[in-house]
Amino acid sequence: MPDFKRLATAALLFCLPFAMQATGSAAPASLSRGQTVYVPAYSHIYIGDRQQQFYLTATLSVRNSDPSGSIVIHSVDYYDSSGTLLRRYAPRALRVRPLGSLRYVVNESDKSGGSGASFLVRWSSETVVSEPVIETVMIGTGMQQGISFTSRGQAIREEPQQSTRP
Repeated sequence: MPDFKRLATAALLFCLPFAMQATGSAAPASLSRGQTVYVPAYSHIYIGDRQQQFYLTATLSVRNSDPSGSIVIHSVDYYDSSGTLLRRYAPRALRVRPLGSLRYVVNESDKSGGSGASFLVRWSSETVVSEPVIETVMIGTGMQQGISFTSRGQAIREEPQQSTRP
């Protein structure tokens, strides 16, 4: 029995650092006063050996993750695979309250974006806030299949302080 206790103690001491790392605190929230965010989107993807196009509906979701501060969306621009601006979705600045969200939909029938479409979202806040969660959700059904996946936005620029009035 003493060997079992030594073995159990050794196993516990070996596993303890891993357990502490797994239960440690999460990375601190990223904070900002404004950014330009690049978000990949797909109007279609390719399937099969013949690279047949499979068309998708893309929903851009802009979620204010801050529980106390509002953000202002200044622009939501949609680009095609070659980088040509196709559409401006936010004709005016829009305030998103704490934990609120906005959505913009590119219909499945809109094939203009291509497989390399993207959004640029520009936002700001009067105070330092948690960065919003900005992502696209793509979904399509056809050919007796259903496909869905997401793409997360990537901040490409911190924005200088600007007017946050919608």
